[in-house]
Amino acid sequence: MIKDLKLTKAVVAIALGIVALIAAKIMEANRVDGNQILLAFSGVFFIAGALMFLYPIVFAKKADNEGEVVELKPVSKEPVIEEESA
Repeated sequence: MIKDLKLTKAVVAIALGIVALIAAKIMEANRVDGNQILLAFSGVFFIAGALMFLYPIVFAKKADNEGEVVELKPVSKEPVIEEESA
């Protein structure tokens, strides 16, 4: 699902944010200078990841052309073939 919606960069950004937050808290506990800069980088990674998670929602295509029912449909590489039951 993450690969279909192209969210791998968002997951990496959130993971980097978590790692930077943990490193900043360790630096703060050991009273090392520069922990505020690392905390700022963590915030930037979290914000960038959150914005990347919103990308599929903002640019989703409508599933119904008449506009009555709107569903989010991920863009896949291969066309999806739906079988009709008789």
